[in-house]
Amino acid sequence: MSVPNEHSVASQEKLVSDMKAVITDAEEILHATADQAGEKIAGLRTRIQERLHAARVRLADAEAVLVAKTRAAAQATDAYVHENPWKSVGVAAGVGFLVGFILGRR
Repeated sequence: MSVPNEHSVASQEKLVSDMKAVITDAEEILHATADQAGEKIAGLRTRIQERLHAARVRLADAEAVLVAKTRAAAQATDAYVHENPWKSVGVAAGVGFLVGFILGRR
């Protein structure tokens, strides 16, 4: 069973967030330069709009995959806890003890 680790999921979420910001900024630039005239500018604006649309589609696909991986990880964790409740309680207690010990030393 393949479950993505937390670091991988977090970095993918950060990438999706960053890409959304870049796309939004690029769209704002396009809107701000809408009054610019000229054949070269019009061609460039059209090409950028097409690429932004394609990027949004790929980003939506990547986001769907990320959600699916996150959901699969949650289901795998839930299944493990149901199959091994006492191990899960022991691990949680051990982690809680370690966190309390570390925080108590400060």
